Amino acid sequence: MGMKAIEVRDVCVSYRSMASGSIKKLLRGSTGTGIVKALNGVSFDVEEGEILGIVGTNGGGKSTLLRTIAGIFNPDSGTIDLHGNSCSLLAIGVGFIMELSGRENIMLSGLLMGFSKAEVLALEPKIIEYAELGESIDNPVRTYSSGMYSRLAFAITVMLKTDIVLIDEVLSVGDAHFKAKSRKSIENIIDDGAKAVVIVSHELESLRRICTKALWLEAGRVVAVGTPDEVMEAYADATAKEKPKYFRDGEA
Repeated sequence: MGMKAIEVRDVCVSYRSMASGSIKKLLRGSTGTGIVKALNGVSFDVEEGEILGIVGTNGGGKSTLLRTIAGIFNPDSGTIDLHGNSCSLLAIGVGFIMELSGRENIMLSGLLMGFSKAEVLALEPKIIEYAELGESIDNPVRTYSSGMYSRLAFAITVMLKTDIVLIDEVLSVGDAHFKAKSRKSIENIIDDGAKAVVIVSHELESLRRICTKALWLEAGRVVAVGTPDEVMEAYADATAKEKPKYFRDGEA
């Protein structure tokens, strides 16, 4: 067995959820909230050199898991050990200040990731070139489309390298050219010195091609861990069986 880059042990994360109609109850003085377990006893390892793909239906806890590994959320119980590795999270809607320009967000992101101002400035031209944003790099990020936002976030992640890279649902954002470019970059991240990559995506074929290992997370619990082929096939079979009976062939 290789050296571990990430160790997750019995991690639980809960949050309060407002039930249907609870806004009216809140106005009447009743909280109307319940506790939802987003992660319930999750355990797995990622070894150095591995690219782990995570699949599961919406609401299964995938994004919560990445944010907990990144340190944005604190687990209610359990432990996460990154073995001293630096870590970055690439996710739409996370990490940018919308009123700042793309260029200003490059500097802010780099400083928050632990890089010096000089280091960020040295890599800034490469980041801007990779993102393919042209003059829009000096516009406020709030004016960006989701594709533009994704390109900038991905460029920062690729050029400002950390030991562990977490990627949440960005493989499907952008045009075909940038999708192919980003997938190639993910494959090269390990070769460029990263110790581990964790990717959440609904694009099963992309995960099957890119990843060396896969994990299926459902309702906050690990269903399966194994090779991408094994896990993707099991997940695809299970989701196909859950298709509502009232759908006719060709409808979804």
